[in-house]
Amino acid sequence: MKLRPALMQYLTLKKSLGFRFHTESQILGAFSKALGKVELSQVKPAVVRAFLDGPGRGVTRNWSRKWEALRGFYRFALDRGLVSQVPLPNRPPKVDFVFAPYIYTQQELRRLLQAITPDVTARLSPQTVRTLLLLLYGAALRISEALKLERADVDLQLGILTVRHSKFFKTRLVPIGPKLTQVLRNYWQRCPVRNGHRHFFCSKQGTPVSRSTIERVFGRLRMVANVKRTDGGRLQPRLHDLRHAAAVHRLAAWYRQGADVQSLLVRLSAYLGHVDIASTQQYLTITPDLRAQASARFARYALGGAHE
Repeated sequence: MKLRPALMQYLTLKKSLGFRFHTESQILGAFSKALGKVELSQVKPAVVRAFLDGPGRGVTRNWSRKWEALRGFYRFALDRGLVSQVPLPNRPPKVDFVFAPYIYTQQELRRLLQAITPDVTARLSPQTVRTLLLLLYGAALRISEALKLERADVDLQLGILTVRHSKFFKTRLVPIGPKLTQVLRNYWQRCPVRNGHRHFFCSKQGTPVSRSTIERVFGRLRMVANVKRTDGGRLQPRLHDLRHAAAVHRLAAWYRQGADVQSLLVRLSAYLGHVDIASTQQYLTITPDLRAQASARFARYALGGAHE
């Protein structure tokens, strides 16, 4: 059997069992494209290793993701007698790199919004890009959650978003403030014709906004706004980091207000759609502002309120 039909059988099976398999589908599709019309049994370990290594950036988390996706496929192929040997390394090398999300400052967020122009946004209207960024930060949504929103999911009267079948197949209600609600209302009233589709966000052509399109636009926007990493991190600031920034900024604000942060973490976890509070705690990144607020809180506690 050829490689591509075998991959399609595997993906069809996984999706029929309820797996989303978005990332895995992309990886396996790239694998098929890289190897071409080859017999599955003729795929050699050296070719697989070349695919895993990519352009020579060394062993990264993406290397491990590719290995995991291919391991699942080859288990499927081995169980069905499509191959007699698995041309994969037994295990991925240890990855020393620890990913740290980028936490935007308030000044950087303003620069990003100010940099939105028709020249930068290309196929998307400036209002679409501006509204998307405000929503990602204001409601701490995942980019996939924002792009999947339909008009029926956005209650502009109550200020509530219905995020359906998100990560881990969960659906949750996300309340938003009056200012963000008004931003969404203005966008809905002024955005381009939708050509009959129900998605909330649309391109200039009236079609749903794709993730690849908004990520390309954001890459240009980030360069124009001069928002970049200077901490040696491997990845430049991403759209998804707006969600991380929103969570960290909310935590810092609670510290400044003197709120009971530990109990509020439970609410933040639910708001973000995490399965448990441990996921939220791992999600947060210590920034100078957050460290300062936490230290001030501890000082007030240790000195019996002398610094209140």
